[in-house]
Amino acid sequence: MNNNLINFQKKIGINFKNQKLLLKGFTHKSYNRIDNNEKLEFLGDRVLGLIISQNLLKFFPNDKEGDLDKKLASLVNRNQCAKIANDINLQDYILLKDSKNNINVEKKVLSDCLESIIGCIYLDQGLDVVEKFIIKNWRKYLNESLVSERDSKTKLQEYSLKIHKSLPSYNLIDNKGPRHKPLIKVSVKIKDSKSVIASANSKKQAEQLAAKKLLGILKLK
Repeated sequence: MNNNLINFQKKIGINFKNQKLLLKGFTHKSYNRIDNNEKLEFLGDRVLGLIISQNLLKFFPNDKEGDLDKKLASLVNRNQCAKIANDINLQDYILLKDSKNNINVEKKVLSDCLESIIGCIYLDQGLDVVEKFIIKNWRKYLNESLVSERDSKTKLQEYSLKIHKSLPSYNLIDNKGPRHKPLIKVSVKIKDSKSVIASANSKKQAEQLAAKKLLGILKLK
């Protein structure tokens, strides 16, 4: 395991002061029921949430809390953490009971181990170093969130400005239903296009749907 520890540190570009801490970070409870990585995983989960939350606030300053919550959940869930664990071949280093070949390590074990390693880095190297590790490994997934944020209204606006040098025109057609769950109908058109109508429970969502419909008609999806 010593050679594995050295290889892992070279892979992530971090030299641990406390090698025993790193070894513990890779130790699953099936391998050692007393001295394992469960508490480190608990810590790493919180550190990961903090760092990703902080960066989401930076990347999406205009998002509401609910939107940020959804992005956070998509970036720190078990599947995402397991995917990143696979990216850095974490399965090659995990200590599991009676496991000579860790190729098919289940997602939960991979995800938990990644969080425990984050906890190890935080304890051994501090917040700045663990933030660099997290951003390095989550960067492409954060970038995917940024790309998806370029929504239908933005796409339609960019197209209209480029082709017609004018903005899309949105109009509120109807607003009915109870106050807590209204049904709002809006229309959108750009120069030389027909007017497209969509309905939703908020004006913002209705405009997005209308823009998406018009993009489909214009074959710009």
